This record gives sequence, C-alpha cells and structure tokens, in this order.
Amino acid sequence: MKIQLRVHPTEGDPYEVTTNLFVVVAWERKFKKQASNLANGIGAEDLAFFAYESSKLANIPTPLAFDDFIKKTREVEVVGTEEGNPTEPAASAGH
Repeated sequence: MKIQLRVHPTEGDPYEVTTNLFVVVAWERKFKKQASNLANGIGAEDLAFFAYESSKLANIPTPLAFDDFIKKTREVEVVGTEEGNPTEPAASAGH
C-alpha cells in the first residue's frame, strides 16, 4: 500500500511524500495494528507517523523525536492512495 501525503509544516512550503512497505511495517510495530485496519479509518496520529517516517526516508530534514515533528506540522493530508495489487499467478507451461 502506498499513501501519498502532502505535509504542511508550520514554517516553510508544503511538500509531498509517499509511504512504502518500510513505513507501513514501522507503523504496525509502533501502534500494534495491522495495515488492513486502515480500511476502518485513519487517525491524525497515524497520518502524522506516516508523514514523519516518509519524510525521514526522503532525506527531508526531520526532528529526531516524533512529537517534535508533530509540533512543527500544521496539517497532513492524503492526496492519493495506491492499494497493493496481488501478484498474478504465473502462466503454466503451454498456455
């Protein structure tokens, strides 16, 4: 699953980042939830964590502490999503 986020810092211009598998697994580990639970709704803290981890991976200057990142962020909005596509089975010989 990929979620494209627009981050609005309290200072500076908004920027966009996209989650990846590493970010989703880090979220699952921290919050003891499964990614499938996101279908039931996503909280502000979840979005902030996705933005925080994705920003770090994108080499965007990010505070060391998650709470400090939240303090310096005015808003995080979802601008796009891409569900993971199941892998199609390989074609059998002769087909």
